[in-house]
Amino acid sequence: MIDPAHVGTAVPQRNDLALVLGGGGARAAYQVGFLRSLVRQRPDLELPIITGSSAGAINAAYLAARPGSFTEAVGALGQLWAAQRVDRVFRVDSKSLLSNLLRWGLRLVSGGGPMAPNVEGMLDTAPLRVFLNETLHADENGEIVGIARNIAAGRLRALALTSSSYSTGQSVIWVQGTAIQDWERPNRRSRKTAIRVDHVMASAALPLFFPAVRVDDGWYGNGGIRMMNPCSPAIHLGARRIIAVSTRYPSSMQEADQPLIRGYPPPVQIAGQLIKALFLDDLDREELNLQRLNQLIETLPPERHQGLRPVELVVIRPSRDLGRLAGDFEPRLPWLFRHLTRGLGSRETLSPDLVSLLMFQSDYLVRLMEIGEADAEAAADRIAEILDAPLA
Repeated sequence: MIDPAHVGTAVPQRNDLALVLGGGGARAAYQVGFLRSLVRQRPDLELPIITGSSAGAINAAYLAARPGSFTEAVGALGQLWAAQRVDRVFRVDSKSLLSNLLRWGLRLVSGGGPMAPNVEGMLDTAPLRVFLNETLHADENGEIVGIARNIAAGRLRALALTSSSYSTGQSVIWVQGTAIQDWERPNRRSRKTAIRVDHVMASAALPLFFPAVRVDDGWYGNGGIRMMNPCSPAIHLGARRIIAVSTRYPSSMQEADQPLIRGYPPPVQIAGQLIKALFLDDLDREELNLQRLNQLIETLPPERHQGLRPVELVVIRPSRDLGRLAGDFEPRLPWLFRHLTRGLGSRETLSPDLVSLLMFQSDYLVRLMEIGEADAEAAADRIAEILDAPLA
C-alpha cells in the first residue's frame, strides 16, 4: 500500500519531477533507450529527483553524477550500454566459473561443516566494480563525487538508491540531496549518506548470483527485495510527478494463459518467475494504489486532506517481451556460461527471464534500447501530459 503519511510531504515546487528506474539486470538498457527518445522530445528536460533500484541504480547513479546537461548524460550512458560486454560485469572465464561451481558443490555436500568453503555469489562481479569506479569517476574512497557537484550546482535535488539488508531484512534507501528528512516505515527506512560505488553494487546484486556487498554496518543486496512501493522514495523526496520505467512486459490475458514450457518446469523457469514476482511486478501495484489514492483525495474537501496531495504517475513498459527476446540472443553468450545456463534449462522455456537479466552483450542491449526508444515515441502524449501538468 502507498503510505498516506509520505505523500506530498514537500512544499509544492516545479522541481517536483522524478525519474524512477526499477530493476531487471541487463534489461535496464531498455530504460536508456526510453531516455534517449525522451531527451530528443525535451532537450531542455531536467529531472531533479532520481531514484533507482537493482540495475536501475546503475543508470540512476550515472545520470545523477554526470556533468553537463541531462541530455548529454543520457547520450553518454547510451554509448556505455551499446559497448557493454558480459565480461565487464562478471567473470566468464573457465577458471572463475568452474571454481565458483566447485565451491558451491563442496559447500552443499559438506553439510556446513568446519571444512566447508565460504561461498558468496555464483558469479564474480569484480569486473563490474572496476567498470563502475571508472565510469562513475569515484574517488579513492569509492564516493561518486559528481553527485555532490550536481546537487551544489542545482541540477539535482536528490538521488535515492534502494538496497536490501541481508543482515536485518530491511529495505534501506540510501539518499543524497538537499533538505532531506529521514523516514521509516515497517521493514524499510532511509539513510542519508554520500553515495559510493558500494551502494550501487549492493542495489544491483542479484540474489545468489551476485555476491552481497559490505556497506558500513552490514551486508546488502538487491534493492528489489521487499520493496513493495518503488515510487515511495521519490514521493518522500517531494515528487508530485513521476516517470517510472519498468522492464516488465504487460502480457495480455491470452498471452498470460499460454504455457511457456512443456513438461516439468526447469530451474531457470522457476527462478525467472521468482525474479519477476520480486523485482518486476511492483510498479503495477504502485500505479493502481496511486490512482486509488488520488481519487480518494479528490472526493475529500481540502480541510480533510491532512497534508495529502495527488501524485501523478506514468509508467512506461516494454512493448516486447524482453525475456522471450533474450532467447534469440542466447546462442551468442560466452560458451561456458551459455553451457551452464542451458544446464539450468534455458532452452526448455520460451521466455528465459533469468538469462535476460544476465545477458550483458551489446547486440541484445542495443535491441533493448531500440525498443525503449520506440516505446517512448508511442507514449509521447502521456509523457507530455505529466511534464506539462499545472501545479495543483
